[in-house]
Amino acid sequence: MSTSKNDTSDIKQAAENASVEQIENNLKENKQVNMPEELTKEQATPFIDEEVRTDK
Repeated sequence: MSTSKNDTSDIKQAAENASVEQIENNLKENKQVNMPEELTKEQATPFIDEEVRTDK
């Protein structure tokens, strides 16, 4: 965000340039979405190491 006195904020600029039609399209419930990719074994590593868990 700019600090000049003559510049408007990013939020104000976004609000002024918002497209009602595009927002309406984005909110439709039947919109096509891509299914998430399957994780590799390395990516599927649990967040908490099972060996150090104390809540079992």
